[in-house]
Amino acid sequence: MELYALCDIALLRKKGITIEAFCERANALDAKLIQYRVKFGHPDAIISDLRYMRNACSNTPIIVNDYIAMAEHCDGLHMGQEDFSAINKDFSITVEEIKKCMGEEKLLGLSTHNAQEIKLANALDVDYIGLGAFRDTSTKRDARVLGESLDALASLSIHDVAAIGGVRLDDHFENARYLVIGSALYED
Repeated sequence: MELYALCDIALLRKKGITIEAFCERANALDAKLIQYRVKFGHPDAIISDLRYMRNACSNTPIIVNDYIAMAEHCDGLHMGQEDFSAINKDFSITVEEIKKCMGEEKLLGLSTHNAQEIKLANALDVDYIGLGAFRDTSTKRDARVLGESLDALASLSIHDVAAIGGVRLDDHFENARYLVIGSALYED
């Protein structure tokens, strides 16, 4: 299993953790992928954070959540079902539009929550899917918990799977490549 470290700016601020400390922790744990997530950020601050992270975590791809325009400052983009749908109801057109904006070489991830969404993602040119939530989590209270069924659902995907939602460093899934860990990075 590989670590996919989730840099949630609101969570870092709430816990009093700097982006520098996050990068040190991600590097120490040998993160293979890092997602930068901020819901309401000034573009200059986002660009500054992404530049810092690319330098501090130079061997790890950095992707941004939701902000297509920010993908030029990192290695890719992750989006949810609703964000994809807002671009076009036909997700294959959505993928084309995103790749046209950010470039074919950038990573693209899509959130999934059930077998139907996984099967739809199988027909798309994405690099990986996020799948969850595995456990109940304080950061996404409305997420449907998949529990032990997550691994069986992950087996349906032709793409790499990133297990998310209450995932901890000691979790293991047979059919997922990544453990997406945010707040649990700071639990001992």
